[in-house]
Amino acid sequence: MIEPDKYNNEKNRIEDLKSYSILDTLPEADYDNLTAIAAEICSTKISLISLIDNNRQWFKSRHGLNALETPRKYAFCAHAINDPDHMLIVKDASKDKRFHDNPLVIGGPKVIFYAGVPLMSDNGNPLGTLCVIDDKPKELSEGEKKSLNALAKQVVNVLNLRKTKLALERAINLEEKNQALERFAYVAAHDLKSPLINISMLFNLFIEDYGSKVDAEGLEMLNQIDVSANILSNLIEGLLEYSKSGHVLNENKTTINLKDLKADILGLLNTEHKLTLNLKSSIDEIVINKTALYQILINLVTNAIKYNDKKHIEIEIGVSASNNHYNFYVQDNGPGIPLEHQENIFNIFTTLTNSDRFGRSGSGIGLASVKKIVDLGGGVVKVYSELKKGAKFIFTLEK
Repeated sequence: MIEPDKYNNEKNRIEDLKSYSILDTLPEADYDNLTAIAAEICSTKISLISLIDNNRQWFKSRHGLNALETPRKYAFCAHAINDPDHMLIVKDASKDKRFHDNPLVIGGPKVIFYAGVPLMSDNGNPLGTLCVIDDKPKELSEGEKKSLNALAKQVVNVLNLRKTKLALERAINLEEKNQALERFAYVAAHDLKSPLINISMLFNLFIEDYGSKVDAEGLEMLNQIDVSANILSNLIEGLLEYSKSGHVLNENKTTINLKDLKADILGLLNTEHKLTLNLKSSIDEIVINKTALYQILINLVTNAIKYNDKKHIEIEIGVSASNNHYNFYVQDNGPGIPLEHQENIFNIFTTLTNSDRFGRSGSGIGLASVKKIVDLGGGVVKVYSELKKGAKFIFTLEK
């Protein structure tokens, strides 16, 4: 057996790997789906996402294998990262001088065939591999090699999305929250949309090229990846909206005839649901930043629709004025909000349910955007609610 050499820039590579904060984390479906698909497409018993630490290879995802890690000196993947530009393929390890007496070859899990694609960070460091393994000699077709390379890129995309999300969560705190999110928005626009588009494109390509080869369980896994990509895409769009929400207050104030407000909101919603939207006002017009007001109302009305549990949705918008502020409320006939959650619902990324009435996951950004605009507009926002009696959001904006 020949032990693998250390990577030529090992210190930098290890620092890069640790920056993802992923070692020794729990299993996650996004990674497990990719290894399951890799094993299905390459017709192997085992598929792994292996990350090469100082003295071990640790498996973020292990399809067909129980072990959590193995010593680095026995790791085929530790050889693979030393040639990061190419897939390492070992057709028959029992006849390869590097591996013929390796404990992983002569004992369990009896690695005879191996193919591993290095997972390259944005800094150009190999973090580990996506690999497929079998207990008998094997060869991969060109199509299988192409698919394995494509799946490896998706593993890196998911890793990068995780890293960016963790960086964002660390950056968000009290006074720094708005600036951190704004910086994130520009990163998201350029760095995150592209891999998500790639995931969706590859999903469609897999369905087109391999749909007939993959069984129902495999197709379901592919669909889960597509759903995850769409959820992340919606999250990014929400964060972009949150970042931009403060800038709407730079626009000039205009006169809004309140007779037109209801029609404008309904037109922006473009909803086909059984909805009654009423407007109650003690004044005829207001002079206000129209974009800011409409963004607040759209978020509140949209939430009232999405999380309503009634067949017929009823929403009421109220408008009045005091000496220095305009006063608004949006009231609905939905399920209400538990008292213990009412203080937290305006915090970014806070969601109270797993999905809305349409089965879609919320991002926890809409109400945070509302609070941001209201705060910057010199007002306050509160919620009053009882379970099964709907919710009433009250907010003010400075004249």
